[in-house]
Amino acid sequence: MAASARERILEATYGCVARYGISKTTVEDVAREARLSRATVYRHFPGGKDDLMAETIRWETGRFFIRLAEAVAHADGLAELLEEALMFAHRAVAEHEVLQRILQTEPDLLLPQLSVDSDRVLGWIRTFVQAGVERHGVPAGVDGAEAADYLSRMVLSFISAQGRWDLTDRAQVRELVRTELLAGLEPG
Repeated sequence: MAASARERILEATYGCVARYGISKTTVEDVAREARLSRATVYRHFPGGKDDLMAETIRWETGRFFIRLAEAVAHADGLAELLEEALMFAHRAVAEHEVLQRILQTEPDLLLPQLSVDSDRVLGWIRTFVQAGVERHGVPAGVDGAEAADYLSRMVLSFISAQGRWDLTDRAQVRELVRTELLAGLEPG
């Protein structure tokens, strides 16, 4: 099945940003890469380049969560789900060539976009964690929705800034999950 025009535009935008960066990518570049007219690009993204960049970031973030769900599908228990999620997310962010290059060369253009989308990203993480909480449960006396919210905020904070933890070391990630994430769920 052929990709929709919108999908082609998002893929083209991502490709252009990978090659040229955010500041040098133009709507014309995207149209050429997608093999569509500029009018078609503007029909799908009436806000022009700003709209294209925001939607491409959302699209790539959505693709990340699809890969994350696949990576942790085998998890047996909430602790293992959190361990796998943290390790996958850390590796995916560290190895994402386009993200890393833009963070090095154009952070002032990317970080505001990520800040605007932070509530959406937290919502995606919360939905993901809520499914794990429902599937694997939480300690008696702990509200599942509150647990999912707490765990989501903690996971996002560790992905953003791992602190003293080495998220490439399974033993450290296991300790982090046990002593900081799951310990925070114990009823007061």
